[in-house]
Amino acid sequence: GLDPPITSSSASSRGLEAKLKGMPRVDVKTGLDVLKSVGFSSLKGRRLGLLAHQASVDSRLKHAWTLFLDAGLDLRLLFAPEHGLGGAAQDMEPIEDVKCRQTGLRVHSLYGQDLESLRPSKELLRDLDVLVIDLQDVGSRYYTFAVSMRYCMEACAQAGVRVMVLDRPNPLNGLQLEGPGLHDAYRSFVGGFPVPVRHGLTLGELAKFAVFDGVDVELEVVAMQGWKRSMWFDETGLPWVTPSPNMPTLDTATVYPGACLVEATNISEGRGTTHPFEWLGAPWLHASRLAEGLNAFELRGVRFRPISFRPGFQKHAGKICHGIQVHVTDRRCFEAFRTGLYVLKEILRTSGEEFHWRIEPYEFVSDRPAIDLLSGGCSLRDMLEGRIDMHELVHAWEKDLEVYRVERRAILIYPEEES
Repeated sequence: GLDPPITSSSASSRGLEAKLKGMPRVDVKTGLDVLKSVGFSSLKGRRLGLLAHQASVDSRLKHAWTLFLDAGLDLRLLFAPEHGLGGAAQDMEPIEDVKCRQTGLRVHSLYGQDLESLRPSKELLRDLDVLVIDLQDVGSRYYTFAVSMRYCMEACAQAGVRVMVLDRPNPLNGLQLEGPGLHDAYRSFVGGFPVPVRHGLTLGELAKFAVFDGVDVELEVVAMQGWKRSMWFDETGLPWVTPSPNMPTLDTATVYPGACLVEATNISEGRGTTHPFEWLGAPWLHASRLAEGLNAFELRGVRFRPISFRPGFQKHAGKICHGIQVHVTDRRCFEAFRTGLYVLKEILRTSGEEFHWRIEPYEFVSDRPAIDLLSGGCSLRDMLEGRIDMHELVHAWEKDLEVYRVERRAILIYPEEES
């Protein structure tokens, strides 16, 4: 049935109840919570598929597929993005189709052995009326869940299946923008949208952008209630659920737009440690020299501390790495992507011949370097290797950001003006 209307007294009592139970008070309703509040009425009688992961939960941590089945919806197929439905698989780890033990439903993996596995086939979609997408994004272009959504939208367009996106907060707020755009020649699984690295959009807004960008699908976005563009995730009252194995906290998401660039090198980005993307290092780096060099730049909202750590897996597994911890001191002025540039620049300066760019295939692409895929072109690598002036390049990116800031207004669901 329908949830009771929210009155001032019922809201107060629910806030007290949540506090007594140790749960955060919820000020924002996700698209899933909004849909639940009207009894999932628009999905009754429809044959449904659901693209979800472990963070696809309501404000009381109940999973979307459970809510769908409890509501008597005709849920026929589950889709899982990279890392799987339960989020146990590491990055770039192929996942096979499985049967969900709780529901008996087939879980089709959208991250297998090759590029074709990233998209659902027409055969899988033919028995569906609506594909519902409920994924928690982290506000960076590289993060692959938004691209999985886009690929599903493209497949649904060909199969004549409607798409419903249940919106969730951009954890990094929807105001701050950073980084270069994406050149068409560098579109990939870590770059499916021609937007800046830190794009300032929610997943629902990215879905609208996909339609604007040429995906001809029937789309409905179930908007959040109560979310403002200025909000960071910890200001929403919603519980944080790790969306992927190496995104354990909001602190991780905050540094990710810059620290993810380290993935494209032979430097450990802290995978296999308790602080992925906050701890960066390699066995040959001089930690104190690196930290001192970075602190000398006096970058806004961040300081660097020399550290040593031993990754449990992936790069330099079992070896002691020396490097830095990225300490965000003021997230309001912290520029994650710009910080990532300076980190790479200083690592190149202090590494000597030990440093090299990733040469192995990256997200099923082998004909372009990983750093170019992440940065959306070759200019960042050219700058770091001394072929382009850094200040001129950053100035060009900032001009592009101003154009993007204006153009994106056409697809915003939540106003830029603060109420």
